[in-house]
Amino acid sequence: MGRGGRADAARDTNPPAPLRFGYGTNGLADLRLDDALALLADLGYDGVGLTLDHMHLDPLAPDLAARTRTVARRLDELGLGVTVETGARYVLDPRRKHGPSLLDPDPDDRARRVDLLLRAVRVAADLGAHALHCFSGIVPDGTDEDTAWKRLAETLTPVLDAAARAGVPLAVEPEPGHLLATLADFHHLRRTLGDPEPLGLTLDIGHCQCLEPLPPADCVRDAAPWLRHVQIEDMRRGVHEHLPFGDGEIDFPPVLEALAGTGYQGLTVVELPRHSHAGPHFAAHSLPFLRGAAAAALLTHRPGEPSATR
Repeated sequence: MGRGGRADAARDTNPPAPLRFGYGTNGLADLRLDDALALLADLGYDGVGLTLDHMHLDPLAPDLAARTRTVARRLDELGLGVTVETGARYVLDPRRKHGPSLLDPDPDDRARRVDLLLRAVRVAADLGAHALHCFSGIVPDGTDEDTAWKRLAETLTPVLDAAARAGVPLAVEPEPGHLLATLADFHHLRRTLGDPEPLGLTLDIGHCQCLEPLPPADCVRDAAPWLRHVQIEDMRRGVHEHLPFGDGEIDFPPVLEALAGTGYQGLTVVELPRHSHAGPHFAAHSLPFLRGAAAAALLTHRPGEPSATR
C-alpha cells in the first residue's frame, strides 16, 4: 500500500472529530450578557449562540462597534466560540413578534429588517463568528407565495453580498410556519438565488422531528453540504414546541453520530428560549445530556466503516 493508501486507512479508523456544544442567549434572557457568558464557560460549553437583542448586545443602541469589541475580548478571555443569531422577538417592533420581516408589504419595513441583518453581519465579522443566522418570516396576509419568494430573494441579496465581503456564512433557518419552513424550501431559495457561495443552512434538529418527512439523522446527512449552523433541543412530531432534552421524542445518539460524521465543526447550540426563566438550570443539565449522547454515538462508530457523510 502506498503512502496515500496508509493515510486513507488511518482516517477510516479514526472516530469523527468531537462536536462543539453551545447554548443560546435567548434561553438566558434574565442574565446580563457577561454573566451568561461566564456561566457557559464555567459549565464547560464550547461556545454561545448570541441573539442580538436589547438585553444582549443591542444592535440598535449607540456605539455598537465599541460594545462588540468588548464582547469579542470577553469571548476570547473565556475561550468561547460564537455564532450570531437574529431571532429576537421584539428588537425592531415592540408590538409585532419578529416584525417587520423580510416579507413585509411595506418596502420601508423590509428595509428595516435588512438593516438589522447588515448590522449583524458586521457584528459577526467583528466577533469572529462561524456563521450568521436568520429566517424568512411568515407570509403576510394578502401576499401570495410567488410574491413572498421574490421579496425574500430581493431582500437577502444585499445581505449575502455583505456576508461575502465579510467572510461570514449566512445560515438561513427553516422555521415551522414561515415561508421557508423546510429543507425543500431552503433548496428552492438556493436555486432561486443561483446557489451563492455565502448562503448556508441553519438546521434545527427539533424542527426536523416536528415536520420533515425524514428522521432527524437523515436530515443531517442530507443537509451536510450546506450546513453552517446547528440548533438543538427535543421536540415532538407535529408540535412546534422547544423542549428540554428527554421531554420529546428525538433519539439523540444517531443524530449526533450523523452530525459528527459530516465533519461539521461549527457550534451545536441548545435552543430553549421559552425556558429562560430557569436558564441556568437548563444550561447546567443540557451539556451532560449532549455529551452522554455523543459518547453513546461514538460507541456505534466502527473502525473501517465509511463516514455517514454523503
